[in-house]
Amino acid sequence: MSELASDQPRSIALNLDDAGVSVDLPKPSHQEDQVYGVPYRPVEFRDDDLPTALERSAAWLRRTQEWLGEPVDVIAIHLDYDDGGDSPYYDVKLLCNEEDLAGAPIALRAAKNTD
Repeated sequence: MSELASDQPRSIALNLDDAGVSVDLPKPSHQEDQVYGVPYRPVEFRDDDLPTALERSAAWLRRTQEWLGEPVDVIAIHLDYDDGGDSPYYDVKLLCNEEDLAGAPIALRAAKNTD
Protein backbone atom coordinates (compact mmCIF):
# COMPACT_ATOMS: atom_id res chain seq x y z
CA MET A 1 0.00 0.00 0.00
CA SER A 2 1.08 3.52 -0.72
CA GLU A 3 -0.49 6.89 -0.08
CA LEU A 4 -1.11 9.63 -2.60
CA ALA A 5 0.02 13.08 -1.49
CA SER A 6 -2.38 15.81 -2.53
CA ASP A 7 -3.93 19.05 -1.37
CA GLN A 8 -6.47 17.04 0.60
CA PRO A 9 -6.02 16.89 4.38
CA ARG A 10 -6.26 13.07 4.37
CA SER A 11 -4.29 10.44 2.49
CA ILE A 12 -5.66 7.96 0.02
CA ALA A 13 -4.48 4.36 0.17
CA LEU A 14 -3.36 2.79 -3.11
CA ASN A 15 -3.05 -0.96 -3.65
CA LEU A 16 0.34 -1.21 -5.41
CA ASP A 17 2.50 -4.13 -6.47
CA ASP A 18 6.25 -4.44 -5.86
CA ALA A 19 6.99 -2.21 -8.88
CA GLY A 20 4.81 0.56 -7.43
CA VAL A 21 1.95 0.34 -9.95
CA SER A 22 -1.66 -0.55 -9.23
CA VAL A 23 -2.34 -4.27 -8.88
CA ASP A 24 -5.34 -3.68 -11.18
CA LEU A 25 -3.34 -1.99 -13.96
CA PRO A 26 -3.83 -3.97 -17.20
CA LYS A 27 -0.62 -5.86 -17.91
CA PRO A 28 0.83 -5.84 -21.43
CA SER A 29 -0.32 -9.10 -23.00
CA HIS A 30 2.84 -10.23 -24.83
CA GLN A 31 5.78 -11.88 -23.05
CA GLU A 32 8.21 -9.34 -24.58
CA ASP A 33 6.28 -6.37 -23.13
CA GLN A 34 6.64 -5.00 -19.59
CA VAL A 35 6.10 -2.10 -17.19
CA TYR A 36 9.39 -0.91 -15.73
CA GLY A 37 9.91 0.10 -12.12
CA VAL A 38 11.54 3.53 -12.51
CA PRO A 39 10.16 7.02 -11.79
CA TYR A 40 8.95 7.87 -15.28
CA ARG A 41 7.60 4.34 -15.86
CA PRO A 42 8.45 3.26 -19.38
CA VAL A 43 6.06 0.60 -20.66
CA GLU A 44 7.94 -1.44 -23.25
CA PHE A 45 6.68 -3.28 -26.35
CA ARG A 46 9.26 -5.29 -28.30
CA ASP A 47 8.85 -7.06 -31.62
CA ASP A 48 10.65 -7.74 -34.90
CA ASP A 49 7.72 -6.06 -36.68
CA LEU A 50 7.28 -2.37 -35.86
CA PRO A 51 3.55 -2.14 -36.75
CA THR A 52 2.87 -5.10 -34.44
CA ALA A 53 4.73 -3.46 -31.54
CA LEU A 54 2.85 -0.20 -32.16
CA GLU A 55 -0.50 -2.01 -32.36
CA ARG A 56 0.17 -3.77 -29.05
CA SER A 57 1.16 -0.47 -27.43
CA ALA A 58 -2.04 1.15 -28.75
CA ALA A 59 -4.18 -1.77 -27.50
CA TRP A 60 -2.58 -1.54 -24.05
CA LEU A 61 -3.12 2.24 -24.01
CA ARG A 62 -6.83 1.78 -24.86
CA ARG A 63 -7.32 -0.86 -22.12
CA THR A 64 -5.47 1.28 -19.60
CA GLN A 65 -7.49 4.40 -20.44
CA GLU A 66 -10.71 2.41 -20.00
CA TRP A 67 -9.47 1.15 -16.63
CA LEU A 68 -8.25 4.60 -15.55
CA GLY A 69 -11.40 6.39 -16.73
CA GLU A 70 -9.40 9.14 -18.41
CA PRO A 71 -6.51 9.51 -20.88
CA VAL A 72 -3.17 8.19 -19.68
CA ASP A 73 -0.55 10.91 -19.34
CA VAL A 74 2.10 9.72 -21.82
CA ILE A 75 5.16 11.92 -21.35
CA ALA A 76 7.03 10.63 -24.43
CA ILE A 77 7.26 7.77 -26.88
CA HIS A 78 10.72 6.30 -27.43
CA LEU A 79 11.57 4.10 -30.40
CA ASP A 80 14.83 2.17 -30.50
CA TYR A 81 16.15 -0.94 -32.16
CA ASP A 82 18.43 -3.79 -31.18
CA ASP A 83 20.42 -5.35 -33.99
CA GLY A 84 22.12 -7.84 -31.65
CA GLY A 85 20.34 -10.74 -33.33
CA ASP A 86 18.99 -12.65 -30.31
CA SER A 87 16.32 -10.17 -29.25
CA PRO A 88 13.40 -8.46 -31.00
CA TYR A 89 14.57 -5.70 -33.32
CA TYR A 90 12.15 -2.89 -32.37
CA ASP A 91 11.72 -1.48 -28.88
CA VAL A 92 8.78 0.93 -28.41
CA LYS A 93 8.52 2.56 -24.98
CA LEU A 94 5.66 4.72 -23.74
CA LEU A 95 6.93 6.92 -20.91
CA CYS A 96 3.90 7.24 -18.64
CA ASN A 97 3.01 9.25 -15.57
CA GLU A 98 3.59 6.98 -12.59
CA GLU A 99 0.53 8.28 -10.72
CA ASP A 100 -1.68 7.16 -13.62
CA LEU A 101 -0.11 3.68 -13.59
CA ALA A 102 -0.58 3.50 -9.83
CA GLY A 103 -4.30 4.20 -10.27
CA ALA A 104 -4.25 7.55 -8.45
CA PRO A 105 -7.09 9.09 -10.52
CA ILE A 106 -9.31 6.10 -9.67
CA ALA A 107 -8.50 6.45 -5.97
CA LEU A 108 -9.18 10.20 -6.05
CA ARG A 109 -12.58 9.69 -7.70
CA ALA A 110 -13.45 6.96 -5.20
CA ALA A 111 -12.48 9.22 -2.29
CA LYS A 112 -14.65 12.05 -3.66
CA ASN A 113 -17.59 9.66 -3.97
CA THR A 114 -17.31 8.68 -0.31
CA ASP A 115 -17.39 12.29 0.90
